[in-house]
Amino acid sequence: MSITTSRAPRTELTFRQKVSRFDHTFSPYLYIAPFFILFALIGVFPIAYTFNVSLYDWHLLKGQGDFVGLQNYVTVLSDPFFWNAFRNTFSIFLLSAIPQLVIATGVAALLNQAIRGKTFWRMSILLPYIVAPVAVTVIFLQVFNQYHGPVAGLLELLGLDPIRWTFDVFPSHVAIATMVNWRWTGYNALLLLAAMQAVPRDMYESATIDGASRLRQFWSITIPLIRPTLIFVVITATIGGLQIFAEPRLFDSRTYGGSDRQFQTIVLYLYQLGFPLRDFGRASATAWILFVIIMLVGLLSFAVSRAIRSADAKTARMRTARARSAREQQGAS
Repeated sequence: MSITTSRAPRTELTFRQKVSRFDHTFSPYLYIAPFFILFALIGVFPIAYTFNVSLYDWHLLKGQGDFVGLQNYVTVLSDPFFWNAFRNTFSIFLLSAIPQLVIATGVAALLNQAIRGKTFWRMSILLPYIVAPVAVTVIFLQVFNQYHGPVAGLLELLGLDPIRWTFDVFPSHVAIATMVNWRWTGYNALLLLAAMQAVPRDMYESATIDGASRLRQFWSITIPLIRPTLIFVVITATIGGLQIFAEPRLFDSRTYGGSDRQFQTIVLYLYQLGFPLRDFGRASATAWILFVIIMLVGLLSFAVSRAIRSADAKTARMRTARARSAREQQGAS
């Protein structure tokens, strides 16, 4: 005896149902497609093309020359001027990034308190960020004028000799780092302030009841909870600091980093190769070397922050275990 099963007749989808299904399946990809198309045209293609240029003896006016492979990279890495720019870049980066992060964290902590005119102060610290780098450099050129600036007047009152800001290595690095700090500290402070405001207030109230001081609350509650934002600020400051160009270029516009290259950065070295010397092959190789340096420093910063976070988590687990064992001993007694 055979049992036959009847299947329901297959209905054909209408045109509207087909359009609706297509829209549901593919419309998310269409919405995000403009970003990836622009990123491919503006980001990926120039990077790939720069790598191709770095493999040739490429002149700005004559165009592509002979294929030289990695010779441009070898030439750049064996150039003492590149290593001079490398040292200058890291010196300015350290003089700007470390004070910038410390001051931005302190300013954010102050703005997170109950003070009058919070909106005014938050807008005020962002004003340096919206000022053009050219205007910032013009202002600080007057501030760091060797003979007539306010710093020179202060040194004269103290009976000290004038400082040659644009001629000596360390003073020029301090001056350029000061410009960077003045422009970017407020921006980073607002990022950290937004993270601080997301910390639950009941944690501070509980810590206050337990007798913790404000400083203790800041180190034990605020810093651990805003660590992801701190990592983001450190990485962005690293990328920006290693790519610094406008401030040293305008600090002495007649040269490419000083008369003796005393504050020439890697990007200024790249710029000099590309335009006055018209050697696009070596300039492109320098760009890729800088890209690798930024990647390595960014990964190092991420690894250090991750190690600190793991150590804090391990310490917290040990404290919890000790507290649990103490309670068990008290219960047993």
